[in-house]
Formats: sequence, C-alpha cells, structure tokens
Amino acid sequence: MSDSNSRKQAALLEGRKVLVTGAARGLGLEFARSIVRNGGAVVLADILAEQAEEAARALRDEGHQAQAAALDLNDPASIEQCAAFAVQALGGLDGLVNNAGMTHSGGKNLEQIELDVWDEVMRINVRGTWLMSRACLSALRTSGRGSIVHLASDTPMWGAPNLLAYVASKGAIMSMTRSMARELGGDGITVNAVAPGLTLVEATEYVPRERHDLYENQRAIRRAQVPDDVSGAVTFLLSGLSRFVTGQVLAVNGGFVMH
Repeated sequence: MSDSNSRKQAALLEGRKVLVTGAARGLGLEFARSIVRNGGAVVLADILAEQAEEAARALRDEGHQAQAAALDLNDPASIEQCAAFAVQALGGLDGLVNNAGMTHSGGKNLEQIELDVWDEVMRINVRGTWLMSRACLSALRTSGRGSIVHLASDTPMWGAPNLLAYVASKGAIMSMTRSMARELGGDGITVNAVAPGLTLVEATEYVPRERHDLYENQRAIRRAQVPDDVSGAVTFLLSGLSRFVTGQVLAVNGGFVMH
C-alpha cells in the first residue's frame, strides 16, 4: 500500500469515538483494531474485563486511543454505567457497535433447549442490544453523525437448524434494526446490521466440522471466514461513506447467502 493510500485509510474514521461491546476477543476485538487503525478512538467493553483491558493496552502501545470498560449485558445497571463511562472517556460518542452476545443453544434441537437458556439468550442478545442502544442515544444525537451497527448473523437468512434460540435472537436484531432506523433517522443516527457467516473465532469453536464444511463448500468464495473479513463492513457503516445507508442488513459471508 502506498503512503497516500495508507493516509486515506487512516483518515476514514478520523476523530470518531466508538463504543464496541464484546471487544475483548474475536470479532469485537477485530472491530476495535479496525476503528483505531482508521483514525478513531474506542472503548472496548466486555464481561471479560481483564482481557478487555489487556486488549486496550495493546492498542495504546501501538499509539492508538483505546480504553476498556466492564460490561454485563444481563445487568441493566451495568449497561448504563458502561455507556456513561464511554461517553466520559471519549468525550462524546459517534458510534456504537453492538457486538456482544451469546449462543448457548448450539447443537440442541427445539425440543432440547432449556427454558432458562432460551431466556438468557434473549436477555443478552435482544434486550441487551436494545438497552445499550438506548443508553447511548443522547450522546449519539449530540454527535450529529451517530451510527449504530448491530451484529446479526446469516443464520436467520437460511434457517440454521439446532440453534433456535440464537437464530431467533438474531432475527429479532434484524427487525429491531429496521424499526430503530425509522425512529432515529430524524436524529441523524443511522442504524444498520452486519450479518456474518460462520467465522473462525473462539465463540464458534464448539461448531461441528460438518457445519464448517457446509459453509465452505457452498460459499461463492470457498474458504474459511476470519474476523478481518467482517471488519471492513463495520468500519464502512461507522464512517462518513455510509451516511445515507440506514435500516439495512448486510450479509458478510462470502456469498453463502445472497439476497
């Protein structure tokens, strides 16, 4: 990459202040890296608070603006505290990436999922996404260029079996994306979702080989999906390049699902 192209890339999120949830590892950490390397400042929030702090420290060691915050999406008070910390630490907020979530229903059919597991997945993935978005709204309105990016999944797009609670929660996030976009458009806030395919991260280590093979054999781009494949879409949706894009669900899965 030439120096001029490198400078253009670094300026894509110049001055933007972003909160990323679930950022201690996996996709969330990749998003945080992309944000700071494109000129933004970030708060990495996670229930794995020590791991989030280590990740933030590593980014600071590279010369970037990064801080960490503890976050338990099961606890509404923790969500409010995390949002308030991010706004104070960054001096405002231009973007929110609702990446944190849980699976827990993987490998079980609809008859086998326990009631408490279903409820927990919904509390974390759906209620947590709503509450964190709500907690950040005042700062995002003040920004004048606010952007919310939800992490959905391509599983509701093709009806992945033996994953019902997770699939239902991500389908809800897609619907929330559209409704929130209509409610918040007048405030200058865009709301979009990115729907990755099966990605090689810690959270998908439980997935059986057959499911990986299904994805890799039926993608238009026939290889494994890695976190960096998703970060470009998230960075775009946080940037000034997408200010007229809202209410959209972008499948990022190598062409496994096309719509």
